[in-house]
Amino acid sequence: MTKLFNIVKPHVAIFGQKDYQQLTVIRQMVRDLNFDIKVVGAPTVRESEGLAMSSRNTYLTPEQRISALSLNKSLKKAQALVEDGLQDAAKIIDTAAKLILSHPETEIDYITICNPETLDDMKTIDRPALMALAVKVGKARLIDNMILKP
Repeated sequence: MTKLFNIVKPHVAIFGQKDYQQLTVIRQMVRDLNFDIKVVGAPTVRESEGLAMSSRNTYLTPEQRISALSLNKSLKKAQALVEDGLQDAAKIIDTAAKLILSHPETEIDYITICNPETLDDMKTIDRPALMALAVKVGKARLIDNMILKP
């Protein structure tokens, strides 16, 4: 990205929030290297049933698409738990993992709850926190995330 930014010299760079970790790293790089670039995070685009749009979705069978919906469902469940007052990140991650793994052909790569600016793990959700996950559904590795707001 540094080479591209140096060649193109953009004033604005837009990155999707679906890969929130990438967006955060690029924002930090722009700050560290004093680039005069505004980095904008574009909201994740979702299919009608809630699945985050991705070219990888084409690899999913109809049955796997149903399993893939568990990613968004687990994020929504996590937000509901936070709204109900649960602050223990480990319990929220465990609940999300159980929900995802209850669907066929799912294999969790990671589920994390972290500071949205630094990506440092959070144990307690007492302020906005990023919940990010990567899950294999069949052969497709899917990612999704949500900012959890207490």
